[in-house]
Amino acid sequence: MKKYFGGIFVAFLVGFTSNAQGLLNKSETVFTRQDTLRGSITKERSWWDLKYYHLDIKVNPSDKTISGSNTVKYTVLSEYNKMQIDLQEPMQIYKVTQDGKELKFERDGNAFFIELSAAQKVGQTKEIVISFGGKPKEAVRPPWDGGITWKKDKNGKDFIASSCQGLGASVWWPNKDHMYDEVENMDISVNVPGDLTDVSNGRLKSVKKEKDGTKTFNWYVSNPINNYGVNINIGDYVNFSEKYKGEKGNLDCDYYVLRDNLALAKEQFKDAPRMLKAFENWFGPYPFYEDSYKLVEAPYLGMEHQSSVTYGNAYKNGYLGRDLSGTGWGLKFDFIIIHESGHEWFANNITYKDIADMWIHESFTSYSESLFVEYYYGKDAGAEYVIGCRKGIQNDASIIGHYDVNNEGSGDMYPKGANMLHTIRQTINDDAKWKSILRGLNKTFYHQTVTSKQIQDYINEQSGINFNSVFAQYLTTTQIPVLDYIFKDGQVGYHWSNCVAKFDMPVKVVINGVETWLKPTTEWQSVKVTGDKRTFEVDKNFYITSSNIVE
Repeated sequence: MKKYFGGIFVAFLVGFTSNAQGLLNKSETVFTRQDTLRGSITKERSWWDLKYYHLDIKVNPSDKTISGSNTVKYTVLSEYNKMQIDLQEPMQIYKVTQDGKELKFERDGNAFFIELSAAQKVGQTKEIVISFGGKPKEAVRPPWDGGITWKKDKNGKDFIASSCQGLGASVWWPNKDHMYDEVENMDISVNVPGDLTDVSNGRLKSVKKEKDGTKTFNWYVSNPINNYGVNINIGDYVNFSEKYKGEKGNLDCDYYVLRDNLALAKEQFKDAPRMLKAFENWFGPYPFYEDSYKLVEAPYLGMEHQSSVTYGNAYKNGYLGRDLSGTGWGLKFDFIIIHESGHEWFANNITYKDIADMWIHESFTSYSESLFVEYYYGKDAGAEYVIGCRKGIQNDASIIGHYDVNNEGSGDMYPKGANMLHTIRQTINDDAKWKSILRGLNKTFYHQTVTSKQIQDYINEQSGINFNSVFAQYLTTTQIPVLDYIFKDGQVGYHWSNCVAKFDMPVKVVINGVETWLKPTTEWQSVKVTGDKRTFEVDKNFYITSSNIVE
């Protein structure tokens, strides 16, 4: 579905470097034709509007292969006869058909260009069937360096999962692998050995026992879904479930875990309904009631696959037992359950058009961790948590990446992005309005793909404050703004430095024990002060620094 309205999980790890994410300073980055084919809306993509997939595959653990077909339905937007479908090496497309006729195609790296022989008339809905197979890239360090993970559980049973944000879903199945155009609904059929279970997105329609002893699990996704959100999880799973009474009625919650971990999961997964209660309060209704909410154990840390959130946090609170904030509040919840589920609102409901705007996913979701803490433990606790996460900020590169080349920005989109949002909240200085903005984002951009500009414009409009210079400062530079001040002749002078042009963010300070709001610009201003003291303290909730200019 083309989302023209307006524009992985990669968990944040303290100390993680830009090289681990392939994040380079813009001046150092060299892009290739393949980057452009992957990251841009090419002519071979733009003429057709994606409607439906039926991904029908066989997963064979014995030789680590995946084979099958993908049926692609689309509506013609403009007449053209060449279609781009993406599938990464070493996977192969064997055959493509339309109306029962085999089509010609050629490969250019990870992109296939299919010649359509039938007339493609505007307004028509048509389909192609793609037959494919091979050994997909094996995940090296999932979810950061993703692909397919092939492992065994402690009982020797196969334990398999996909994870592919950034890398792209085309690492294991053929699709229109660009975020701007989400499929409206899809069927997912996964054939696996008979002693295993597949858990994918949406709702389970049926399980078919095949003559060869295997089983095929048929899932249906009724809502728009981004390609990297489509997943397979295969293992010796057991299931338990509950109903959450939410804002839109009863939400079916299903939990799939390895057989030996059932008791652990029944205790640890109590964070799931706690998460739903907190995030429905802040963000509005869970966006996928029709498709249910699932939490699925995976052989890696976890990721935000839509309605099929994956979990591998070792049944510990914090991030594998550690508090990323260093405040103690991070050990009050299971980081993966809260963070990855937060992506249901920011990533799966509201999705970036271009991965350069990945901050829309990660900054809001990292900030959601502090909102979870605030909901259960109070506003001060939530603030302490997000401020504590500042120690992970690297200020190594721009948070916004390069557009049209599938390039994400700095990993600072997690802690720095969260602190930018926390700072904006302080400037708005109206918690009811801030909450309405968060809920309004999810309602206004419901099931849509967006750009940075759309999100920024919405916050500006709803708050009545122009935050353009604030977004530019925190998203496109590595500079922390400095509030310079100087005491002289019964006054204090102040201005912003180390900042973008026309930076003008208001800030709350305490001068000589008196709390006051300043409206600094890059030009010097002054205000009268009383008393002989010369104390100047910035509210710690603002992610800035200050400097006393001494004559």
